[in-house]
Amino acid sequence: MTTLNAELRTFYEARQQQIPAEIREIMRRAGQELADSGRADSALSVGAQAPRFSLPTATGQTLALDALLTDGPVVLTFYRGAWCPYCNIALRSLQQHHEAVTARGARLVAVSPQIPDESLTLTEKHGLDFEVLSDIGSDTAKQYGLAFDLPDDLAAVYDKLGFDLQRVNDGHPRTLPLPATFVIDRDGAIRWAFVNTDYTTRAEPADILAALDALS
Repeated sequence: MTTLNAELRTFYEARQQQIPAEIREIMRRAGQELADSGRADSALSVGAQAPRFSLPTATGQTLALDALLTDGPVVLTFYRGAWCPYCNIALRSLQQHHEAVTARGARLVAVSPQIPDESLTLTEKHGLDFEVLSDIGSDTAKQYGLAFDLPDDLAAVYDKLGFDLQRVNDGHPRTLPLPATFVIDRDGAIRWAFVNTDYTTRAEPADILAALDALS
């Protein structure tokens, strides 16, 4: 069975052939600068208390971490937005493993800086059975140590590619979260964490399930 990251790597290699060399270089340089910044090292890690949040769902309701934790552990994953093809691949993979997550008594929640309308479109497109929350302004991502600002040249590339982050992130086009996934126990402690500055690499669902198994 193909792993998520093998699927992401295959997509990445095919995608590279379609992107002009000058744009690839801007993306490469921005990725290297982000990796060198040590941003991933400043993110919350195992043993930390998960910052509490209350965020809007795709349908306009509000969902709080405390409410989720009353039912059991939480798998909390941060993604960049529906415009990011790597995020879409990762979310579809999580959906394929959603039943296995819930069978372990846990709730899966995804968070991005995009507006609820974008989250609703994403949910419907991929048939997601888990909640997709809107962290407009990335305040929650900041609390988890994940937020960073795009450099000028990469932001210009995203504009050129038509991602329209000004609209989908409700006036916060430059700030995005690092790809990250946390397994949080019922006491609110982070028991497993994946954080990476490389948006083409994500937490493997098998590792998430193993982390949930380890809780018991």
